[in-house]
Amino acid sequence: MLARKYGLWALVVALIAVAVLPLPDFWITQLNYIGLYSLTCLGLVLLTGVAGLTSFGQAAFVGIGAYSTAWLTLNAGLSPWVTLFIGLAITAVSALIVGGITLRMSGHYLPLATIAWGLSLYYLMGNIDALGKYDGLLGIQGLSLFGWDLGQGRGFYALTWFTVVLAALAVLHLLDSRAGRAMRSLRTGTLMAEAMGVPTLHYKITIFLIAALLASLSGWLLAHFQRTVNPSSFGLKMGIEYLFMTVVGGVSHVWGAITGALLTKLLEDQLQVLLPQWIGTSGSYETIVFGIVLVLMLKYLPDGLWSFVEKRLPSPQRTVDWERAAALPERTKPAHGDLVLDVQTIRKVFGGLVAVNDISFQIKAGQIVGLIGPNGAGKSTTFNLITGVLSLTSGDVVFRGQKIGGLRSREIAARGISRTFQHVKMIADMTVLENVALGAHLRGAKGVLAAMTRLNRTEEQQLFREAQRQLERIGMGAYLHEQAGNLAMGPQRLMEIARALCSDPALLLLDEPAAGLRHQEKAALAGVLRQLRSEGMSILLVEHDMDLVMDVCDHLVVMEFGTFLTQGTPEFIQQSPEVRAAYLGTEH
Repeated sequence: MLARKYGLWALVVALIAVAVLPLPDFWITQLNYIGLYSLTCLGLVLLTGVAGLTSFGQAAFVGIGAYSTAWLTLNAGLSPWVTLFIGLAITAVSALIVGGITLRMSGHYLPLATIAWGLSLYYLMGNIDALGKYDGLLGIQGLSLFGWDLGQGRGFYALTWFTVVLAALAVLHLLDSRAGRAMRSLRTGTLMAEAMGVPTLHYKITIFLIAALLASLSGWLLAHFQRTVNPSSFGLKMGIEYLFMTVVGGVSHVWGAITGALLTKLLEDQLQVLLPQWIGTSGSYETIVFGIVLVLMLKYLPDGLWSFVEKRLPSPQRTVDWERAAALPERTKPAHGDLVLDVQTIRKVFGGLVAVNDISFQIKAGQIVGLIGPNGAGKSTTFNLITGVLSLTSGDVVFRGQKIGGLRSREIAARGISRTFQHVKMIADMTVLENVALGAHLRGAKGVLAAMTRLNRTEEQQLFREAQRQLERIGMGAYLHEQAGNLAMGPQRLMEIARALCSDPALLLLDEPAAGLRHQEKAALAGVLRQLRSEGMSILLVEHDMDLVMDVCDHLVVMEFGTFLTQGTPEFIQQSPEVRAAYLGTEH
């Protein structure tokens, strides 16, 4: 957060200095273009840097904003300030339709779909008579504010950069919020996010919409700045250039959007003059240089130029301002001994392979049940069937008297089941506190607009208070502001448990929490599990470490080759000849 504040104040000071300095009109014009590009790149920071979604079609949304205001002001006589909102509405509808279709795709299909979208709109704009075909629309009026003609110089500069700063501040506020943490979880994959109750598709579409609206706003400004629009400014080439600017500046950083737009625009102008002089012939040689620069940056500075700056700023430190925040409401917990989970002959078939074959067991409140078996026994598959990661072929799962078989992961999480993962899933560039607060996503309600306008502070304080409480509950209170990616394996697994507890679950599912831990870390984990049991928590434990299992579990369920083998107390399991033969080994 500190680096972001430095960036904001540095930008504001620089903008004020430029406004009062006697710079030539040429440089003011250049800065206006840089500001317009920055708005579109801010959207790509959210879309590509935060959510991990690659789009080459942002220039098309710039075109929607530009053509909307151009046509409406020329043909309907509307004020540009009215056409702004009409253009944003058209953009929003377009983004929801395109995003609703394309964001269900994955891998290389999403970039290809956005390329198709950009090309389609480019040729549509170039072939409609009402839009002037490829010649475009001319004679667009300039902007005026309270009777003051903003022109194309310093007045327009003030409006453009005021808009950029406001947009950057809104994006910063968004990323530092409940909704922002959900968005930042998308890049690492949807499995963990859905398990925390995050509706991943909803947030992908929301990010796509915000990015489109920022691009449309840039297009509206561009139309009234240039006083003309034509399709060449909104084709695939510009879509690639916007992405190039963002990657160069730092695709994961808000200030990277402005840095990339600034450097790319200035470098492009200089290269267009210098390269023909050096080579002795004219041509678009700057494109070759940009291609080389992009390859080198992806190789040696993949996080962009702003990451180089940020590393040299003081380490961020969040101010603790939630000591007096009200506690979050808690769900009603089952009484000790009540039936919490009833797994009823569940079965999972993959083609001709029966991975789980009619497994049944129960868990009662305040009980730790271990699910054990040799590798390939079907433990993790059973675990994923219970949590909704995989769909049931047959059978059912009943949680606190309600059937949950067939529900999605986030719907199961909302009912009070929380989990950790066999391989730790976290957001490495967020703090431990922020990672754990993500677990309380379902316990908050403030959305994107509240985050951008800072109307969510009371709820944020409650969420962070709960995250700190859960970290202290498992003995990690000293790690609040540590970056999660810097933790060793043991603290990372404890952090996952704290994140799961932050959702206020009635049942906690732990998938191999001792994997990769040292002896002392396993002892600390065992202490945490015993403490949770004493507090009434019900736990299902999948684990290979038999010492830990025998130490903390009240009841064990043994699987072999996807089938039920036996169940009973740890003492009974240790003496079972079937288990010794299948899992623990036989005596000679």
